[in-house]
Amino acid sequence: MSRPDSGRAGSVFRSGGSAKQIRPRGRASAGLLVAALLCLGLLALPASATDSGAESEGWGYALAHELMSPFCPGRTLAACTSGQATELRQWILLQEAAGASREEVVGILEQRFGDVIRSRPEARGWGLAAWLLPAAAAILGGGVVAFALRRVVVKPVASAPAGDGDAAAAASEDLEFERLVDEELAARDS
Repeated sequence: MSRPDSGRAGSVFRSGGSAKQIRPRGRASAGLLVAALLCLGLLALPASATDSGAESEGWGYALAHELMSPFCPGRTLAACTSGQATELRQWILLQEAAGASREEVVGILEQRFGDVIRSRPEARGWGLAAWLLPAAAAILGGGVVAFALRRVVVKPVASAPAGDGDAAAAASEDLEFERLVDEELAARDS
């Protein structure tokens, strides 16, 4: 008797009659490679587009996105909608147009508003601690987890010495239990 799929290449029948498709490995690997390359290309496009846009805008716009707003807590200066933030953004752009350096503008803003205007701490003094403490906590936490897992993992018990009565009794109980399980399974099979 002929099966309906028996003439199709790549199909294999199991004893139950269900077909199992077998794909050639070369096509599947090539397809995955092409898909992966397309995804990488699509991820690279937005990054290159934003880089070229940031260069044409100048550092004033980028600085407004990096500094925290003193007028809207938890928001960058660019995301703050207050009128004062708008004036401060315009002031930064005017300073850039006047030829002031980025460092001079940041210095003036830090004098006026303090260190809270920075979105990330500097890597010196107490700011260095803000960079190192999370890394140290992650390393320490990993060590604690590794130590705890080592203690939890049960190590195999070595064979007991001949004179140990408790180990011999436990071994004989295990053998008796295995024999009973084998008998039950044999009774179910027949």
